[in-house]
Amino acid sequence: MSGPQASDGVGQVARRWVRFHVVGIAGVLVQLVTLAGLNAIAPRQYVWNSLIAVETAVLHNFIAHVHYTWRDRMWRDRRRCRALLQPLWRFQLANGGVSLVGNALLMKLLVGAAHIPVLAANVVAIGVCGLANFWLGERWAFRVRLGREAYLRG
Repeated sequence: MSGPQASDGVGQVARRWVRFHVVGIAGVLVQLVTLAGLNAIAPRQYVWNSLIAVETAVLHNFIAHVHYTWRDRMWRDRRRCRALLQPLWRFQLANGGVSLVGNALLMKLLVGAAHIPVLAANVVAIGVCGLANFWLGERWAFRVRLGREAYLRG
């Protein structure tokens, strides 16, 4: 099922929206600190530095979303590798893909063409990608599959 979950009311989606942004703020910090460090080492490689920083934040955010944002949709036995592989794959494909492609394009445009400072351009790229990332997390990466409710936390 890729649409809204039958048990998800507006309040529950709103709580996840707020939690998504709390995790996102931490992820922004992870991304910007990583980018600043990489730019200090290799300042001319701003696109590659941005992609490494994005991936670092994506992995940070996945872990935080599993334990905080969408914890109501995760399996009870978190030690089971299989229970996390499918959402990790979907999160990497969806949120990672949007963030990596969006950042690469926007950094090249904003820094390369418009000469905006690297960290400021990265903040713009994060904001542009954020709305798509919540929707993809809510509707696909952390969706509940029908028939597997026995594995879900109650």
